Amino acid sequence: MTTVIGVQNLTKKYKDKLALDDVSLTIEENTIYGLLGRNGAGKTTLMSILTAQNFASAGDVRVFGEHPYENARVLSRVCFVRESQKYPDDSTATHVLRAARLFFRNWDQELAERLIDDFQLPMRTQVKKLSRGQTSAVGVIIGLASRAEITFFDEPYLGLDAVARQVFYDRLIEDYAESPRTIILSSHLIDEVASLLEKVIVIDGGRILLNEDTDAVRGRATTIVGDATKVEAWTQGREVIHREGLGRVASVTVVGRLEAAERTRLTADGLDVVPVSLQQLIVRLTQNAASSASDSAALAEEVR
Repeated sequence: MTTVIGVQNLTKKYKDKLALDDVSLTIEENTIYGLLGRNGAGKTTLMSILTAQNFASAGDVRVFGEHPYENARVLSRVCFVRESQKYPDDSTATHVLRAARLFFRNWDQELAERLIDDFQLPMRTQVKKLSRGQTSAVGVIIGLASRAEITFFDEPYLGLDAVARQVFYDRLIEDYAESPRTIILSSHLIDEVASLLEKVIVIDGGRILLNEDTDAVRGRATTIVGDATKVEAWTQGREVIHREGLGRVASVTVVGRLEAAERTRLTADGLDVVPVSLQQLIVRLTQNAASSASDSAALAEEVR
């Protein structure tokens, strides 16, 4: 696979806040990525720097092997659609899409018109008078019809209702199959987009916790449920990322893929093996990371 984005030791500080903390990663061509994490984790900051809409405090960013800032060769091949996208006050959807058509060299007008019909977008209404869902549809249409070699979606589809979001997911997959490119989806609706993702990047507290194939991530953790004494004995020595209990029953989520023989022994012991969804895994990982960071801070304070 060819690398289209390379990031080395990227750091971004806002006064006293560290938004990105020594981030290094690569993003490959013709792949759908999920950029996942809680609010304030650093997702938008990372995407803004990769698209030259923000500056790094330190580190190196290369897009198509070049620095993206003030680089028309790079930026003409990249589309960044965000939830808070702003448009000129007096512009209509027609004006906005016409301008986008001029900027993106791979623009697919036939696809744009199909999406306009799918989302029933009123083209002559000023964008500032559109509903939130209709404004989101404008961004989604630009992101898909641009057919940019790298397309970032920073949750622009949150304003869409469930039916319209499903239309977006269906059209994305259909068009990606016809015209592969690199797509990065930032979303809080993890289980909803999970089936779209080929690779998952999890960011928390400005650090990358995970950057793996989605199939590998799905088998990364398992929850064991049953008699608390048996569960605790079985999970001894394993990496635990979540634990909860009610009376004599415990539920413990451990990292690591279970072999068939282990599953058989667990069942024989009367314990249930529960698969962990992508959303549950990411929630557990970020909770565990936050807990570890808190413990480290407390230890540092004690040392002082």
